[in-house]
Amino acid sequence: MRRSITLIILSLILTGLALAQEKSQDSKPAATEAMPAVDQILDKYVKALGGKAAIEKLTSRTAKGTFEIAAMNATGSFEAYAKAPNKSAIIIDIPGFGTIKEGYDGSVAWAMDPMNGLREKKGLELAAAKLDAEFHQDIKLKELYPKMEVKGKEKVGEREVYVIIATPAEGNPEKMYFDAETGLLVRKDMERESPQGQMPVEVYLEDYRELDGVKVPHTLRQNTPMFSMTIKFEEVKHNLSIDDAKFAKPATQ
Repeated sequence: MRRSITLIILSLILTGLALAQEKSQDSKPAATEAMPAVDQILDKYVKALGGKAAIEKLTSRTAKGTFEIAAMNATGSFEAYAKAPNKSAIIIDIPGFGTIKEGYDGSVAWAMDPMNGLREKKGLELAAAKLDAEFHQDIKLKELYPKMEVKGKEKVGEREVYVIIATPAEGNPEKMYFDAETGLLVRKDMERESPQGQMPVEVYLEDYRELDGVKVPHTLRQNTPMFSMTIKFEEVKHNLSIDDAKFAKPATQ
């Protein structure tokens, strides 16, 4: 299906190029819109979130809510925990399947589910876990992604966005889509390692709400070739005390 769509799109592009060549003598090239610099986009993003000082005041975050995988008629509860500087954990409870847990304690990344049991992440999967766990990632993007370049302007839904290709020190490049009007990050495309190999993932960040002086997305939509999942947070709290045991790899049973 995807290959057929790609071929159709390719044929349309080639047709468009042919028509453009036929009309080139009678038309003037369209003016190219000047793109803002990477620093301008990132600065606007941090300001849109609430500013660097407000972000730095936060040291932990807990979030609880629900998730839905419509195609599988699956729903359940979702919990996320994060603690500065770089600890994170999630707990997903799926009725009829069991509980999925993942965590990063600052050095060790792990995952546990009813099918695969407990395993430790290595290589690029570990690098991705470390990157995702950076609590103050929003104000450290240029540090975490040494290579960043603006690739143009696109649309996410009805919103115009600036697209930045961001390459981390270790791992594959990611595409970040920043709303041209609000400055907020509204989509992120990446490839993530999994037990089944590399998997492309699209993450849409929606329903930003201000909490403790910082805007936080309360709805996440995640699309993969295997399924689409929507996560809605019903409760988000900052600066609570979180026991480090929450992030530690469970003892082998």
